[in-house]
Amino acid sequence: MKLQQLYSYVRQAIDDYRMIADGDRIAVGISGGKDSLTLLYALSGLRRFYPKKFELAALTVDLGFDHYDLSEIRQLCKTLDVEYHVIKTKIGEIVFEERKESSPCALCAKMRKGALNDYARQIGCNKVAYAHHMDDIIETMFLSMFYEGQFSFAPVTHLDRSGITVIRPLMYVPEANVIGFLHKYHLPLVKNPCPADGETKREYVKQLVRQINLENPGVKKRIFHAICTGRIEGWNINGKQ
Repeated sequence: MKLQQLYSYVRQAIDDYRMIADGDRIAVGISGGKDSLTLLYALSGLRRFYPKKFELAALTVDLGFDHYDLSEIRQLCKTLDVEYHVIKTKIGEIVFEERKESSPCALCAKMRKGALNDYARQIGCNKVAYAHHMDDIIETMFLSMFYEGQFSFAPVTHLDRSGITVIRPLMYVPEANVIGFLHKYHLPLVKNPCPADGETKREYVKQLVRQINLENPGVKKRIFHAICTGRIEGWNINGKQ
């Protein structure tokens, strides 16, 4: 995927759901993975020509694991002229050593998002951009229905407690395109140090959706279209009940 195509996908999502307004200061959550780095590239480029002017800050939540080298991410942010912040936490210690969670991902995600949103607010951001692409949204639907009996995705979500609005500008981008962008632009990936990486319920659902799409070509796009246009148990894409 070329940069101009990435801009097109992201701008369409931003325009369709009014994700960005004049004067926004947006924090981009950076894990070091392909998705968040692709989002950073997209928003840092759009910032130069999008008609509504906005500022960016890149934030990484450090869970406290060893061997988490963020030097290349820091250099990328410098190249893209985006300020970079690392949020030091002990989330890894709390989840794996103190709590000894057998299924750690839900608690870790909740604490990670809380730390990110709180810090974003402290540095003057009113919005946080998460790097959920099309495949993430489809997988989230299956995860929520399988394990919670509900589905709670929305492109734009206002968090009353923190005053932060969460946006998902990558929502129209298929994961295959993100992988293509990764290889074309040689993004500086940082390996996830989490001991549960690759052994989660999400990974199970990812493989399941991949198999379904292999057996029924095009089904992922049809599922995504249904999410965007239909209603699931009284919920729709705009978050209205």
